[in-house]
Amino acid sequence: MANSPSTESFYIKQLIAGEESAYRYFIRTYEDMAFTLAVSIVKDDFVAEEVAQDAFIKAFNGIASFSQQSAFKTWFYRIIVNEAFMRLKKEKKQQLVYCEDYEMDIADTDSLNNLQESERFEMINFAFKLMPPNEAIALRLFYLEESSIKDICIITGYTEANIKVLLHRGRKRMQSIIEQQKKQKA
Repeated sequence: MANSPSTESFYIKQLIAGEESAYRYFIRTYEDMAFTLAVSIVKDDFVAEEVAQDAFIKAFNGIASFSQQSAFKTWFYRIIVNEAFMRLKKEKKQQLVYCEDYEMDIADTDSLNNLQESERFEMINFAFKLMPPNEAIALRLFYLEESSIKDICIITGYTEANIKVLLHRGRKRMQSIIEQQKKQKA
């Protein structure tokens, strides 16, 4: 959901003033992406919901520190990413699943073309859950949120070179996971 900077600025001022409607605006606007970013990292829906809630609370409590040098969503997504990785550390549940053959050559370069939308959605979300969190978050931000590499650097704290490597590896890994899923279903 695209929002104009002036709209966001208005609601940020309202949020700082403690206006209840501003809280609702930000929750409605960012709740879905907050959850999907969190689940990309923690790999568990229940934990992701808690991370998203914690991130909203942290953002609302710290809104006065938002300098508006970047977009609100960039600032907020950084909070989500930090909260999710802190949760992983705290629970010592980092689940990195490595696909042994993710670098294999794949003849069908677009393995999702022949699938129905619901199957594509299911396969992509399954692949995100199997991917290392740093690759999943880079792919989600770049392709689903259409964030720039510069914004992804701000959100994740990674360098531009790291983001490009993560995107490359993530695309290859996702392709491999989807190919394996298709073979298992066949």
